[in-house]
Amino acid sequence: MTAAFMDLVDVTIVNIAIPSIQRGEGATFSQIQWITAGYALAFAAGLVTGGRLGDIHGRRRIFLLGIGGFTLASALCGLAANPEMLVAARIVQGATAALMVPQVLSIVHATFPAHERGKVFGLFGAIVGLGAVSGPLLGALLIEWNPLGLEWRAIFLINLPVGVVGLILGRRFITESKAPHALKLDLAGVALVTGGLLMLLYPLTRGHELGWPLWGHVSMAGSLVVFAALVAYERRKSARDGSPLIELSLFKVKSFAAGIAVQTVFGIALGVFFLVWTLYLQTGLGWSVLRAGLTGIPFSLAVSVAAGISVQKLVPRFGRKVLQAGALLMAAGVLLYLAESERYGLAITPWQMALPLVVMGAGMGLIVAPLTDAILSQVPREHAGSASGLISTVQQMGNALGLGLVAVVFFGVMEDHLLPAEIGSAFVDAFEYALGWVAAVLLVIFLLMFALPARPSGVDDGTAGPVEEPEEPAATTQMPAATHMPAATQEPAATEEPEGEPQLVS
Repeated sequence: MTAAFMDLVDVTIVNIAIPSIQRGEGATFSQIQWITAGYALAFAAGLVTGGRLGDIHGRRRIFLLGIGGFTLASALCGLAANPEMLVAARIVQGATAALMVPQVLSIVHATFPAHERGKVFGLFGAIVGLGAVSGPLLGALLIEWNPLGLEWRAIFLINLPVGVVGLILGRRFITESKAPHALKLDLAGVALVTGGLLMLLYPLTRGHELGWPLWGHVSMAGSLVVFAALVAYERRKSARDGSPLIELSLFKVKSFAAGIAVQTVFGIALGVFFLVWTLYLQTGLGWSVLRAGLTGIPFSLAVSVAAGISVQKLVPRFGRKVLQAGALLMAAGVLLYLAESERYGLAITPWQMALPLVVMGAGMGLIVAPLTDAILSQVPREHAGSASGLISTVQQMGNALGLGLVAVVFFGVMEDHLLPAEIGSAFVDAFEYALGWVAAVLLVIFLLMFALPARPSGVDDGTAGPVEEPEEPAATTQMPAATHMPAATQEPAATEEPEGEPQLVS
């Protein structure tokens, strides 16, 4: 839980510090995007790999390696001498988080019987809510107080004592566990996924600054070829030895394929909104970092409250309609925010933002908590861990893509050289333009949700005790929906499989 909290805080705390980093280090807009997108990309590319490494070499061992590396990378971020070093350290931080975070739920599955996991997942949900609330506020307080004159560096260095404590407690209390029939690591698949993403995201991030050169368009078109090659390779890999990085047979499950699409597009919307919102508050409106951090509290609290209500009360009764209501509610909040911004302009106050932020937060809470259950409800049990890893991966990929699209939907509508007096109004106009795109994306998400199952299945996973040899073919085994985990943080959660258990053959 310490590791999960540290990762969640680190993702949200950086956004609030971006203007301070830009002013203090003279970072370009492209470097600012890569401070966030680099972490998200490295995290996304490594999630499935990190989960596999835990199954192969031991979850405790990989967890401790990840949390130690994350702590060291945080120190490098805090001591960065220039923006280039900070970007590199953030990429390392994302890669080590990809080792650390997937083990959290895997360790839960290996440690707790099924009838106790509900309590643990409830605690994990509380940690998610606490991380969402405390990240921006903690970042604002650290930058405002400026301990030891560290300025923005304090947001990274605060990870050091937390990481050391997590490392000590992990070595003492976590027991080792492995999957008895772990698959081999698909290094070629890892290379193809990472290469394709870089070919797509790097031109999107640098395109506006470089004047959209020809090589950028060629690179983005080439990424589609790489992804097609990935699909062909993974299909052959699955037929040859049954150990692909991405289990393509999962996409034959309608609810999973639709859910992956929802998760990807949702990640794009969040990636765009949170970065442009931070720039709008601090650079456009000229607010202090503390004022901007406090402004986000209604949003975070609404997410936490709505997430708890949706899982416990609404989804069991109304099913998929809850997620669709969340998409429409979030879109309504975005449009309300747009109207408030157009009405008050540079004179807008936090109180005038509170209502649209609460509406947006409530809508997001209705989506993030039950979405994973809906996606996994028809996935065969033997691929549950791989499916969970893919859910988290595509959400992070979507987030990284959204950060890259900021160059188009935000900076792309501004003049290249603004006078000081023009900055405020230019940022407000660009923010309003970006909000229109976010609202449109949320409506697309609403339509995609029609492909999700009307209700998640409530099949008992049967893992409270020893697993018996199944009487039915493994291909008909359904994945239980009672995980109740926010999709943005759901990681691979491989269960221990007995000797001789049948495996699904693609």
